[in-house]
Amino acid sequence: MRTSNFALRLQPTLLEAARNLAESEGVALNQLINVAVAQMIAAHNASNYIAIRARRANLPRALEILKKAGAGNPPMPGDELPEGWTDQRPESQLKQSQRPTRNK
Repeated sequence: MRTSNFALRLQPTLLEAARNLAESEGVALNQLINVAVAQMIAAHNASNYIAIRARRANLPRALEILKKAGAGNPPMPGDELPEGWTDQRPESQLKQSQRPTRNK
């Protein structure tokens, strides 16, 4: 693996906090910074991946599939809702979910 040097300028308080964290984790400051940058890049890439996939999603088809999930299978023991549970969806969503569905 090829490495390179980069002069990183950190605010003194941030540098001190990073040193303390690296010491408490038992790693070198350089390793801590490498891991932090890698985590940030991974989070950014994951976010972009999800956004790209969401743009090409077919929401009506996905909802149709979800409506079929478990159809004809009664709840199994342990699937009960907790006592006192109430549906928190807005009234408009409750009415929409109670509409009869067409069988295809």
